[in-house]
Amino acid sequence: MRRLLITFGVFVLIFAFIGFAHAQQKQRIVIATGGTGGVYYPYGGTLAEIINQKVPNVFATAEVTGASVENIRLIAKKEATFGLAMNDAVYQAYVGDGKFKDNKVDSLRSVIQMYPHIYHIVTLKKYPIYKISDLKGKKVSVGAPGSGTEYKSSLILPLLGIKYSDMKIYRLSFAENATQLKDGIIEVGIWDVASPTSSIIDLATTHELRFIPFTNEEVKKVTLTYPFYTEWILKKGTYKGQTEDILSVTVWNSVICHKDTPEDLVYKVTKAIFENKKMLTDTHKIAEFTTVETSAKYSPIPIYPGALKYYKEKGLVK
Repeated sequence: MRRLLITFGVFVLIFAFIGFAHAQQKQRIVIATGGTGGVYYPYGGTLAEIINQKVPNVFATAEVTGASVENIRLIAKKEATFGLAMNDAVYQAYVGDGKFKDNKVDSLRSVIQMYPHIYHIVTLKKYPIYKISDLKGKKVSVGAPGSGTEYKSSLILPLLGIKYSDMKIYRLSFAENATQLKDGIIEVGIWDVASPTSSIIDLATTHELRFIPFTNEEVKKVTLTYPFYTEWILKKGTYKGQTEDILSVTVWNSVICHKDTPEDLVYKVTKAIFENKKMLTDTHKIAEFTTVETSAKYSPIPIYPGALKYYKEKGLVK
């Protein structure tokens, strides 16, 4: 009996070792997302879920980050395999413009085009803030450090005559925007995010909000200066208490990778994403914008060959 138990124990150890060895053989990849109060994190989490379920021998994890700018730097340093980033930051990093003037990142490649981000300028109705010029002298969160929101704010607001020195600047995450608006610490929070987003939805359940619109002239000035931005209407009823359409600007988002990422991995990931897109739309309806057609045609930088292979198979690229 004792010999039988010893033999059984040996088999258990052998099978455990085999299982451990098999797990170790899986390629581990990291998806750099954003803060928990936006859409990047759940979107990136679902990308990881798709990869783990549908791409053999790959184990993906989605990590909370400061979003676009930080993600670009993580990809450049090969500290993340895939990253989610806004196309203004992606384009300027690739060409070495704007904040990336001295830190060009031409190793970036796009994989898919995700969805548009809408610029939300949000205040509480109790504050006398009705237009963008009213931000002068106010306590304003322009976005988290390293985020696409802060990057976009740094391009748009000065262009419209609002220098950072004109405001008391805060650099907060989306969740912090909502909390500190509730607590009266800031008067304006800026989100550049897919709509509707959870942190604004939560804020609107307890406070009356006002969304600050762009004028037609402001939109024209922004889009003529920065062609990666386009006009967008935030439809009334998107958030509780929003009774009017809000004129704003938008930018698309990419899933990006480093040019040295294994081509077969990117091909399999691209194929898995589009063949299991319902998992993304079940996470957030904004993923309806994630299409093969858009991804094949509208990347602001070169598309990675592994992704391009899939788009060619779909007849969208020659």
